[in-house]
Amino acid sequence: MSVTQQQVHEALAKVMSPRGAALTDANVLSEITVNDGKVFFSINVDAAEAHAWENVRAEVEAAVRAIPGVTAAMIALTAERKAGAVPPPHRHAQGVPHVSSHRPQSASGSPMSKQSDIPGISAVIAVASGKGGVGKSTTALNLALGLRDLGLRVGLLDADIYGPSVPRLTGIREKPQLNDAKKMLPIKRFGLAVMSIGFLVEEETAMIWRGPMVMSAITQMLRDVVWGTLDILVVDMPPGTGDAQLTLAQNVPLKGAIIISTPQDLSLIDARRGLAMFKKVNVPVLGIVENMSYFQCPHCGTRSDIFGHGGARHEAERLAVPFLGEIPLHMSIRATSDSGTPVVESEPDGPHAAIYRAIGAKVRDQLQGVIAAA
Repeated sequence: MSVTQQQVHEALAKVMSPRGAALTDANVLSEITVNDGKVFFSINVDAAEAHAWENVRAEVEAAVRAIPGVTAAMIALTAERKAGAVPPPHRHAQGVPHVSSHRPQSASGSPMSKQSDIPGISAVIAVASGKGGVGKSTTALNLALGLRDLGLRVGLLDADIYGPSVPRLTGIREKPQLNDAKKMLPIKRFGLAVMSIGFLVEEETAMIWRGPMVMSAITQMLRDVVWGTLDILVVDMPPGTGDAQLTLAQNVPLKGAIIISTPQDLSLIDARRGLAMFKKVNVPVLGIVENMSYFQCPHCGTRSDIFGHGGARHEAERLAVPFLGEIPLHMSIRATSDSGTPVVESEPDGPHAAIYRAIGAKVRDQLQGVIAAA
């Protein structure tokens, strides 16, 4: 059964706002997106009213999920301060992420005290970059496959909300199924448990979402997915140091972060910011990977350092973090990624698969105690 915006609007009209008016008359709703039974929108209120709206968000989600044909609902409560307003006391109740208050503190009431493990997952690690275009998603997928080849049970979460690449990189076209509890089942591909926001929306859909809605989506993909038993969940982060990174760090106790950079100075500047952010929220940095490290001509074998060379290694040494390895700029890595058959899977005996497995071995060794304890 196809769900329409009108059906959602009619369901929301039955929910009363704290102001005593129907939700649809309260002037707080964003545009409602409906796609193949999946409903996305946000409720935008002033931060001073956020506490009063917390239960309303839960009522709204229940009302939307009750519509016949709805398979998933992602509803964020966006609470912002008006210009000149005094900030309210910090709250981080479910569904009310206050961006302005996301600062790590040592007190027990800090956002970091809200972390909780995901049942069945021994270690969650983030693959991040300070800027886009450095091959982060390709590296995250092939790293996950390298860890798989080392005998680990691995999952991959594509948390790059604005530009999800994993559906294209894995060749996955189907939609996730739901279990009886209406939780999403990850899609199995190449021996990995895979989930991406890209499975829920069409490839051409523009994800014009505010920060809190991004945070809500990441939380749901962590908590409302039946991941099963995993040794490692690899999270492909969006580039930068914003809401998504903070949400992940505050939601689960990350066992480590891997920074992807290219050799040139511009990329390294942004990589430093990523390193600084993870250290600030007490996430161990597992190391730096230098992607597109060099180009080796497939015809004559001549090596060219197109973006320079060794910058990431030197940066790792300077910052006293592990250097995990160099990945070349090579046609087969690009071609297999574009075709949805990543190089570790399609060319398992090739030199590039060996590089990803070697990086995976260094990551595994650092996490061995955590995995063994779990």
